[in-house]
Amino acid sequence: MSNDLNLNLNLNPSSALDWNGRRVVVTGAEGFIGSTLVDLLVERGAHVRAFVHYKPYGEKGFLAHHLGSSRVEMLAGDVRDAGRVSDAVQGCDTVFHLAALIGIPYSYESPGAYVQTNVVGTENVAEACRRHSVRRLVHTSTSEVYGTALTAPISEAHPLQPQSPYSASKIGADMTALSFHHAFELPVTVVRPFNTYGPRQSARAVIPAILAQLHSGARQIKLGSLTPTRDFTYVTDTARGFLAMAGCDRALGEAVNLGTGREIAIGDLAHALIAASGRDAEVVVDPARLRPAGSEVERLLSDNTRALEWSGWRPEMSLEDGLKHTSEWVAENLRLFAPDRYQV
Repeated sequence: MSNDLNLNLNLNPSSALDWNGRRVVVTGAEGFIGSTLVDLLVERGAHVRAFVHYKPYGEKGFLAHHLGSSRVEMLAGDVRDAGRVSDAVQGCDTVFHLAALIGIPYSYESPGAYVQTNVVGTENVAEACRRHSVRRLVHTSTSEVYGTALTAPISEAHPLQPQSPYSASKIGADMTALSFHHAFELPVTVVRPFNTYGPRQSARAVIPAILAQLHSGARQIKLGSLTPTRDFTYVTDTARGFLAMAGCDRALGEAVNLGTGREIAIGDLAHALIAASGRDAEVVVDPARLRPAGSEVERLLSDNTRALEWSGWRPEMSLEDGLKHTSEWVAENLRLFAPDRYQV
C-alpha cells in the first residue's frame, strides 16, 4: 500500500511548536486525517500514543508502517470508555481528539450511536485532559455544523444549524469541549476542517467514491445532488492546521476554520475528477444517494481569516494538484474500494 501523501511539513515559524520529544495522544489515529497527523507528528519528532478503536482482528490499517516504531505506541480502546481514555491521556502533553462516528447517511439510521461516540466520547476526552492537566486539547469539529451557508464565506460566527443527526452530534461535542474551557479553564481549541480529501479517505466520501468508480472502468458516475458546493482542503494542509492550532494561544477557547476559501459544485467536481483520472464517463444522479429533504447542505465556503491571522496557517495544495494526487492513490489502492456499491 502506498503511503506517499506528498507531505509538506513547513509550518509558519510564528505558530510552530517544537514537537521533538513531546508526548502526544491522537484519538482516531487509524483514520484518514488521524493517520496523516500521526505521520506528520512523527516526522516532527514527537512520541505519539495512537488511540485506535479496538478491533478483535488487530488490523492497524494506515498505521501499519509504524508497527515496531519507538515513536508510536498503539493503544486500542473506545472513547466511550472513560477509564480507557484516561489511561491514554495520562502523561501526555497535547491531545488531538479526532475519534468520531462520521458519515452523514448512517447518522439517519443510528443517531443514538453518534451521540454516544461524538458527544459522550468528547466529554470523556475533555475530562481526562482536565484530570491529567494536559497543555492543550485540540478538538475536531466539522464544517457540517454550519449547515447551508446563510452568509458566505462562512466565518466562525456563523450560526450553527443541525441539518443531520451527525452535525447535531458534532455541535454537541464542540459545545462540550468549549464548556470545559469556560467552566474549568481547560486549554481547548476547536478546529473546523472544511471537507478534507486526499489519500487514505474511504469511499463514503464523494471524491474517493467518484474516483473508485472511474478507476474501475465505470462509464456512468453515480452521485446524489450535483448542485451543492463544497470547500475541499487537502489532507496534509488540514493536518498542518491541527499543529498550528496546537501552538496558537490566541485560539484557546475558540473555534477556527480550516478551509481554502474556494468552492466547487459537486457536478463540476465530478468533471474535474474525470479529467484528473484520464477516464471517460458521464455523470448521473442516483436517487439512493440523495439526502432527505431539508437535510442537504447546499453551500459550504470557508472564511479562513482567523487561522491565517492567528497562526499563519494557509492551505498550500491546489485543488487541481490535490485531485491528481488523490486519483493516483485511489488507482494504486483500488482493492480497498467497492465501487459498484454505495457506501453509507
